[in-house]
Amino acid sequence: MAFKGTLVIDTEKCKGCSVCITGCPNGVIALAKKVNSKGYNYLEMVKPDDCIGCANCAVICPDGVIEVYRAKV
Repeated sequence: MAFKGTLVIDTEKCKGCSVCITGCPNGVIALAKKVNSKGYNYLEMVKPDDCIGCANCAVICPDGVIEVYRAKV
């Protein structure tokens, strides 16, 4: 059974530490070139079709700014 995932990222609270990027098995996330109101490059999905909803990024995020949703495909 395959899963399709999507992320909801609180870009204003993201500090761009990039810890979550190392936890993503499919390379779905990266730091944006844009910055938030605090001047941090925030997290964004760069390959949304590859997200399997494993939630590794959310679990490893020290600030809890990532919510993961997944659905059966």
